[in-house]
Amino acid sequence: MPLVRYRKVVILGYRSVGKTSLAHQFVEGKFLERYDPTVENTYSKIVTLGKDEFHLHLVDTAGQDEYSILPYSFIIGVHGYVLVYSVTSLHSFQVIESLYQKLHEGHGKTRLPVVLVGNKADLSPNREVQAIEGKKLAESWGATFMESSARENQLTQGIFTKVIQEIARVENSYGQERRCHLMYLLAATPIQVCSLSPAP
Repeated sequence: MPLVRYRKVVILGYRSVGKTSLAHQFVEGKFLERYDPTVENTYSKIVTLGKDEFHLHLVDTAGQDEYSILPYSFIIGVHGYVLVYSVTSLHSFQVIESLYQKLHEGHGKTRLPVVLVGNKADLSPNREVQAIEGKKLAESWGATFMESSARENQLTQGIFTKVIQEIARVENSYGQERRCHLMYLLAATPIQVCSLSPAP
């Protein structure tokens, strides 16, 4: 029976940038035309990368702004982040910069596994944020940048496979050792849960 590694990823961003649409498109393969504003939802999906399997647990959060105080649940036990803005909203891009700084401080100013996503790329005629601006911001964080369209399913799958790869890259760059134990879910599939501590 294959060992499945558990990864918890939090999706953050300003309201109405398409966080829920990206998560739903990734897990269910459908675009949500209408839905109530998110309070907090969770999604789960098994993702295969090469020979490895991952239980990806996504936390889809309510929209944040530059004044939001991030709860500890967005810091503790989280492996990586997808930070989303809309290419049609400069303000949502500015909010993302603020959210990243809060995450960075919450994690003790260490490098974070982050994928920065410019969503709603299908609305490019209404664009307020150029791709080069997103790319520069991601580079300043040492993160990955992608533009996507949840409506047209552009790169939706790639966002969440990329965040798994970013988690591994950041873990390896710090030379951290893993302390792992196995959890068993209802289907009796073993899930590897790891915490990280600095290597001696």
